[in-house]
Formats: sequence, structure tokens, C-alpha cells
Amino acid sequence: MTTTANRDAHDEIGECDVLVIGGGPAGSTAAALLAQKGHRVTLIEKARHPRFHIGESLLPSNLPLLEKLGVADEVRAIGMEKWGAEFVSPWHDHKQVYQFADAWDKSMPHAYQVQRAEFDEILIRNAQRKGANVIEACQVNDVAFLPNDQGAVVQARHDDGTVQSWRARFVLDASGRDTFLGNRLKAKKRNEKHNSTAIYAHFSGIRRNEGKAEGNITIFWFEHGWFWLIPLINGKTSIGAVMWPYYLKTRKKPLPEFLQDTIAMCPQLVHLLDGAKLVSGVEAAGNYSYVCDRTHGPNYLLLGDAYTFIDPVFSSGVMLAMNSAFAGADTVDCCLRRPAEATAALRHFDKKMRIGPKQFSWFIYRVTNPTMRNLFMGPRNLLRMQEALLSVLAGDVFGKTPIGPSVLAFKSLYYAVSILNLKRTLTAWRNRKNNIRHVHIAGGMEN
Repeated sequence: MTTTANRDAHDEIGECDVLVIGGGPAGSTAAALLAQKGHRVTLIEKARHPRFHIGESLLPSNLPLLEKLGVADEVRAIGMEKWGAEFVSPWHDHKQVYQFADAWDKSMPHAYQVQRAEFDEILIRNAQRKGANVIEACQVNDVAFLPNDQGAVVQARHDDGTVQSWRARFVLDASGRDTFLGNRLKAKKRNEKHNSTAIYAHFSGIRRNEGKAEGNITIFWFEHGWFWLIPLINGKTSIGAVMWPYYLKTRKKPLPEFLQDTIAMCPQLVHLLDGAKLVSGVEAAGNYSYVCDRTHGPNYLLLGDAYTFIDPVFSSGVMLAMNSAFAGADTVDCCLRRPAEATAALRHFDKKMRIGPKQFSWFIYRVTNPTMRNLFMGPRNLLRMQEALLSVLAGDVFGKTPIGPSVLAFKSLYYAVSILNLKRTLTAWRNRKNNIRHVHIAGGMEN
């Protein structure tokens, strides 16, 4: 990468071993781990915590990571316990409930729903306690990588206009959907296999399940995509509609009215919202499915959403971000302490980064397909397929649990049923292809 750091020659340049761009789950986790390993870490975050962020639903696989970070008790205090996931379809007359306790690995029976403002602040303050130099309200605007893999000079602008630079041996891009390095390197590519847009907000007064099921996430399919419903501990509920971009392009009303009109297409959701109040602004995100063509370079890594993002249907974002931070911290530590092993460490990191998105994407690409809906709404545990599916929903996808043969059996069943219903399958395939082509030709709403 060749850029020029446009800084005053008299500016004092700070020094650090690792500079982290972004203070979300990936950046804060990596900063905490590397500081704990004894490295000089500077984390630069463009906002001030606490700040709003979407993506409130954690997976059971998050919990061991929170334990390792030492923040499990803090997250427990702000979290709504999530013991299962529910699926509601207008083409079926029942609600399908999955309990995480029924997954292959019975040791992770629940997760949490969290307000991300609180959750992300817990993580970034933990990084500070572990010794990372955390700088908020400061946005990175330039990175100049030095010759011969000697690190980089990073320039950032504080909210008061002050410009500051740091020389770092290693740079971690955890900038999320800003994809700072991905854009700079021209490495970010639209995901041609999947594209969606979303509108979302918080409501109060929504009817909830009773007892242990109160915190379950619910997915509602509807004509143009699907909704999420995520109960939070403070009485608020996060609701979002994820849809094909062509539908969002039909909007002729302000977002709040458009969201209400979209909710009206899902009678099961309308029933729950009787008497509810909108208690936040309505936000939109468009064409957010992308991937970068690399995960790393000689002295930088792309973590979490800075590398790729597919779709939030299985709530995988935070788990994949934190998992990438654990892998990234081990990789950077190896590169800095044992340079002779750096090539192998980076190769191993690349492999780990691709596992999670690959495992989830097969299901995500097909989640609106009628065959997949039917399999989700009528699960079978033949060859332990249901247990394997639940393991995927729990985020247990990194090879520690032997779900591979059962997942393969599920995929084989999907293809067999698709062939038996060939006309329906071809119609769904054409609709999906046309939707993606429409986005590719027409562009789409930028975030």
C-alpha cells in the first residue's frame, strides 16, 4: 500500500508496537489481549463511548471469549439471557423454537441480548485496564506503510481538529463497516452472491414471551425478506427488517413510516407491537454484504467486519469479530516476537478468518429459499442434523465439535428436496439472481 502521511514535519510522532483502528468488539478485544501480552498498544476510536450500534444479539460461543477476557460478570449484569431462537413463517401455521441446550455441545446453553452501547463500552474499558492507550473521538485518516516491512505511520484527527501521528510496528484494522484499509487498498468487493438492505429501530411496550423464553430472538419471514426481534433488558426491543434492495428502493415516505408499513406486512409481528412505542430514531443500512480480497499483509491484519460482512440473520457478527481478535492477537504476538515464524502465523490467521464466514454463508445465501424455510420449520434430527444446525446457530463452527458429517447430511437433504421441487427451486433461484443483478446494475443505497 502506498499512501503519503500528510503531516507537519514538526509534529511529534508517537511510538507503539500495535496500532488498532476502531474500538468495537474486534478492536477492543485485540487491544486488551495484546496489552496483556506486554505489547505497547494504541487504540484509536472515532466516536466516544458509549455510542449506539446495531447488532445486539450474542451467540453462546461468545461466552467463553468473554470469560477469557475477564468481562463475563460485567456482561451478565447488562444482558438479557437468550436461551433459544424462534422462527415464524407466514407459509407455516406454527412457530419453530430451537433451544441452544439441544446443540451438539451441551456446555453452551445460552447467550445474551445486549445493548451494544453498554457492551462495547465494557470491552473498551477492559482494554484500558489491561494497559492499552485508548484514544476516543479521533479518526484515522491516513496510513503510510514503510519500506521493507518496517511498520507504518498512522495519522489521525481529533475532534478538536488536532492532527496526531504514530509509528507502529503493526496495524490492526478493526474499523468495522468503515473498512478503512479495505477501501485504501481497493481490496473491498461487493459480495455478488448476497445483498440486502436493512431498516431498524428500538421499541418499548412490545409483548414478550414469558419466563425463560423472554429473551429469545425471533426471526419472522415475510414477502421481501425477514425481520429480527431482539428483547433487551431495559424493556426496549430491537426490531429490524432485512430485505432485498429493490424493496427499499420503492420507499417514498420517511423511514419511520416506511418501517411501519413494512411491519404491517407481517401480521404475527403486528400482533406483538399492539400498543408499542417507537423510542429511537429509525436507521437504514444498504448493500452491506461485502468481502475484502485479503485478510492481512506483512504488517497489518483485517479483523471482524473490516474483512467481511454477510448478513445478520444468525447474529454471527460480534462472535466472528471477537474470534478474529483472539486469532489476530496470537498472530501479531508471534510476528513481533518470533519474526522467523511470521509467514506461517499469517497463513494460519488467513485460514481461521475464512472458516466462520464460509460456514455461515451457505445457510445465509439460502435462508429465504422455500426449501430452507421448510427445513427450518420442520427440523429432523436424523443423523444428528438438528443438533448440528443448532451448533451452527450457536456459533460453534470452528472445528472443535464434530458436526461436519451431520452438516453435510443437512446440505444433501436440502439439495435432494430442491431437486424434488425443481420448479419451485428454479423460480426462487431466478428471483434471487434478478434481485442481485438489479443491485449490481442500479447500485444501491450507501450506508
